[in-house]
Parts: sequence; structure tokens; C-alpha cells
Amino acid sequence: MITGGPSRWVREAERVLVSTRVFDVRSVRFRHPVRGTEREFVVAHAPDWVNVVARTPDDQLVLVRQFRFGSNDFSLEIPGGVIEKGEEPVAAGVRELLEETGYGGGRVSLLGSVHPNPAIQDNQCHIVLVDGAVPSGPVNWDPDEEIEVSTAPVAEVLSWARSGRITHSLSVAALMLFEGTRGV
Repeated sequence: MITGGPSRWVREAERVLVSTRVFDVRSVRFRHPVRGTEREFVVAHAPDWVNVVARTPDDQLVLVRQFRFGSNDFSLEIPGGVIEKGEEPVAAGVRELLEETGYGGGRVSLLGSVHPNPAIQDNQCHIVLVDGAVPSGPVNWDPDEEIEVSTAPVAEVLSWARSGRITHSLSVAALMLFEGTRGV
């Protein structure tokens, strides 16, 4: 029996199995430092993401509803997207909010970061708060995006996240971090 908590496996060789426009699938060999066990694991390597909790001056949250190819369904969520290489999470959040919704302005801060699925993914999702967001310009969607933008009262959106109406896990995580900052 190993005492003192679990051991950190040692990352050894890796190779790309599949490379796509969105992420790479890698085979990564790890070795256990105590038992000497070696195993290959599949890891999805993706750039970091950003999700934006955007609150308007009248205490509404900006939401997006869009078709998601993975679930083959529409998803109600907060704005977000991929962080470009070299881009800081807060700057990426401001950019994504404007591109997807046309909203901008306000005070901007980083609420926190989460690992979307640390069992198989190596990236993080950073949660940015834009407090005082207002319509600021035209949307600039990616070629595969078609988004319905709406706002709803903060309390209602948080209720939707708790009740399962909002099912995008990273949106739920972001909204729970946001709720924690409100002393609720």
C-alpha cells in the first residue's frame, strides 16, 4: 500500500495520433514512480478556452443559443471560445464577447479557471467577468456560427444553471463561480 497520498506519474514520450483543426489526439506514455508501471494514455490536446459572464448595467446576463455539433442540438450558454496563441484570457474574453454578441465595455476581471475534463484533456477554460456590458458593435461570427443573443435576469440564469436548463458544463461552472462572488 502506498502511503502519503497518490504519486505523480512521470510523463515520458508522446506522439500525435490525429491532428484536427480543433485539437490533437496524442498517445502519451506515463511511468509510475513507485511501482514502475508504464502505460499509454490518450490525451486530447487543445488550446485553452475562455467563457464570459457578461452582466449588463440592469443586472441581466448575456446569453447565446447556438447549434452544437457534438450534441446535435441547440445549447443555451454564455459566450466563449478559443484563446488565440499568445492571447491573454481576459483579452480573449473581451474579444469573444464582442464577436459573438456585439456586447462590450464595463469592468473586466478573471473569475477563475477550470479543467474541462482532466481525465483526457490537457487544456483549461478561463472564466472572465465583464461587469457593465452594453451593446458596443456588430457581431463577427465564425463561418460555422449562427447565434441567437439574448439577456435574462441574473437570478433567473443562475436558477437555470442549477435546474439543468443550461446544460453546457463549462457555462454552469462559470455561473457557479460568478454566483460565489455575489455572496449568495
